[in-house]
Amino acid sequence: MNVYDFKVMDNKGNEVSLDTYKGKTLLIVNTATKCGLTPQYEALEALYEKYKEQGFVILDFPSNQFLEQAPGTDEEIDSFCTLTYNTTFPRFKKIDVNGEHADPLYKWLKETGPKAEGSSMVDVFTKVFKRQPNKDDITWNFEKFLIDKQGNIVQRYTPGTKPEKLENEIVSIL
Repeated sequence: MNVYDFKVMDNKGNEVSLDTYKGKTLLIVNTATKCGLTPQYEALEALYEKYKEQGFVILDFPSNQFLEQAPGTDEEIDSFCTLTYNTTFPRFKKIDVNGEHADPLYKWLKETGPKAEGSSMVDVFTKVFKRQPNKDDITWNFEKFLIDKQGNIVQRYTPGTKPEKLENEIVSIL
């Protein structure tokens, strides 16, 4: 099984098969519009613009699970991201990334991919949710998964990992 086996809903409510992205290098990110990490959208867009012609795509999955930092409808989130950060990469329907209602794609990413090492958000997660995260939990907004052209997970990055720090690894698998 790989990422291409999943279908997700775009932010307009249309089903999208991820095999649409076969042969591309992907960065899958759970995002939020009212988070201290929201300015990462700017660096994400810069990476996307720089490498999209070489087959790099960012897939944006808003999630409201962390202190409700992704309020609003899918349309409002898209409008905010487009107007504030000029994002042009694909954005999908708001989803859960943890818990019993976690989207199947995120269940697979967490179960199959490596653990994000050294997450600075574990302490915040623990304070907010009054428990330690499970070993596979997404710890906060802007956790990132890098996927190679064959649909396999290459790396998982902590929320605080700045997108520009991923550039060398992205380039190495383009």
